[in-house]
Amino acid sequence: MNVFSKTLLASALASATLASAYAAEPLTVYGKLNVTAQSNDEKGDATTTIQSNASRFGVKGDFALSSSLEAFYTVEYQVDTGAASSDNFTARNQFVGLKGAFGSFSVGRNDTLLKISQGDVDQFNDLSGDLGKLFKGEVRAAQTATYLTPSFGDFVFGVTYVAEGNDVKGQFAQDGFSVAAMYGDAKLKKTPVYASLAYDSDVSGYEIVRASLQAKLAGIKLGGMYQQQEQTYKYDSATSMPVEVTAESANGYLLSAAYDIDAVTLKAQFQDMEDLGDSWSVGADYALAKPTKILAFYTNRSLEASNDDDKYIGVGLEHKF
Repeated sequence: MNVFSKTLLASALASATLASAYAAEPLTVYGKLNVTAQSNDEKGDATTTIQSNASRFGVKGDFALSSSLEAFYTVEYQVDTGAASSDNFTARNQFVGLKGAFGSFSVGRNDTLLKISQGDVDQFNDLSGDLGKLFKGEVRAAQTATYLTPSFGDFVFGVTYVAEGNDVKGQFAQDGFSVAAMYGDAKLKKTPVYASLAYDSDVSGYEIVRASLQAKLAGIKLGGMYQQQEQTYKYDSATSMPVEVTAESANGYLLSAAYDIDAVTLKAQFQDMEDLGDSWSVGADYALAKPTKILAFYTNRSLEASNDDDKYIGVGLEHKF
């Protein structure tokens, strides 16, 4: 672990020096630590934890190859501060690409376009109320190629190709595609509305249609999502070979809201997926400064396969750098 940390730091410093020498954009070191003290009551069994919520560390940068072409890259790792082992780094997005008047093209480990298209609809992202607990499609694939068009007004279109070899078991020996059309700014700073429509075909064994919408009205940030998901492949228990699945699609939706009162942000969210269950969450963030906040939340998830609701209550601290 110490060797890895020293190597990563040395690489970052060397890259920053080379960037200055070649008059490129400076390398950016970034990340966040989000750690909460929680009581997790699952299947009637309560456990107290001090857990990390997708804490991460990364480096990113770009390099002007000519007046019209630029190379860019990201190398990011997740850090689990609550892991019993000190070997607590796992890979997140790690890709390299080119961008210019044609748009951008990147290859490597990356989120699919369907996952990216959600914007900031999920007010409890990375916490116990994360939409991925009930919705499929939150996929970060290891072997991808992604193309994004240049902006047409406020519209951007894109496609992610997930290679068959990405994960032979997880991808069920199939090529997958994820496409999306997105309008506006997900941060709602440049446009008052953000909307997207996305589709996954055979990504991690599912076909998914997802529509997302965000808007700010009278100071309240409102979000909504509709999703239809259908399993297309699974592994046969007798042969351990991937087989096609003929199953009915399931429909779900999510509604979220956030409202700022000075340094406090109040949040609420409800999510439901047919034949699986529903979840609701409430919470509040208190900004100590721009990069640092105290957070508190409560999530209740009711699964149709269980007689007991799962309950999560937590308080914590997040710092971005």
